[in-house]
Amino acid sequence: MTDELRKGLEGVLVAESDLSQIDGDEGRLIYRGYAIEDLARHASYEEVIHLLWHGELPDADRLDAFTDSMVAERSIDEDVLETVGQLAAADENPMAALRTAVSMLSAYDPDAGEPATDREATFRKGRRITAKIPTILAAFTRMRDGDDPVEPREDLGHAANFLYMLNGEEPDDVLAETFDMALVLHADHGFNASTFSAITTASTLSDLHSSVTSAIGTLKGPLHGGANQDVMEMLKEVDESDRDPVGWAENALAEGRRVSGFGHRVYNVKDPRAKILGERSQELGEAAGTPKWYEYSTKIEQFMADEKGLAPNVDFYSASTYYQMGIPIDIYTPIFAMSRAAGWIAHAAEYVEDNRLIRPRARYTGPEDLTYSDLDER
Repeated sequence: MTDELRKGLEGVLVAESDLSQIDGDEGRLIYRGYAIEDLARHASYEEVIHLLWHGELPDADRLDAFTDSMVAERSIDEDVLETVGQLAAADENPMAALRTAVSMLSAYDPDAGEPATDREATFRKGRRITAKIPTILAAFTRMRDGDDPVEPREDLGHAANFLYMLNGEEPDDVLAETFDMALVLHADHGFNASTFSAITTASTLSDLHSSVTSAIGTLKGPLHGGANQDVMEMLKEVDESDRDPVGWAENALAEGRRVSGFGHRVYNVKDPRAKILGERSQELGEAAGTPKWYEYSTKIEQFMADEKGLAPNVDFYSASTYYQMGIPIDIYTPIFAMSRAAGWIAHAAEYVEDNRLIRPRARYTGPEDLTYSDLDER
């Protein structure tokens, strides 16, 4: 057993996985052997969930059956909806509201008592969680704004149905396709912090709802899931300032501020997901006649490459993409969770197949050889 200290477990191998692979030097991401570029441009989110959970892309009949099984689980219990409404009325943080509601789902899941080692039951629970998160998030957002929640539709895909429940209007094909692509891009990404939280919880043989709740709590942290919201706030600040994007970035760095959306613990080059979302951000801006968000982004990207040698991560272009779709800025991270649920569930199920309790050590650096003294002598 080594005593080498690796802060943050950086570079430490703790398990093997068939789910996703990242090449940080080449800027490559694959899900079960498929390049993310191919999946994002050609596969639906439902196909990708099936790939992650069942190891293969489905044929047409299996995809129909899988999609129908997801659609059947979209509605949430009235008690859950009431709680979501109470959280909305209290102006709760959207990620905290999602965390609470997902935890509550276990009370109404018929498989809640099944052991973590029951793979089929795990995926039945996973199907319900994944199908209900969009309903929870859309209802929370609408109720917070004083609007009634919108019931899910059975004739829309996962991505289009969320946008429908969020806005009360069926999205056009471009918006639905763009959002579906974003969900595919965020579905899995190796042993990131939230995925590792899900796996750690699963390793105790706790229930799947606890694993997903743990992951949501981890993703809530600004060092993990909040950068896309920060990026859009930054771009809006640029727009409202009297500086061009490069001048704004120069001033921000001079003031010791962080330019959001750059750098990654794994990628040493541009995140491949950022490339794809950048293209979509540009297309949306041109179609709407508002190319400024993409233009601001590209200028800041070039400046950060020249000044700091940093490349953008997935959050940098997802921000302007979501904004141009009319999605509220503070639900960007919950949308991340909505997509990543597929990966969390896949990893939790995979890990317990060859389970070992995750139990790292810490190096003690405190005092030694102290002698206890009675209370009246201290």
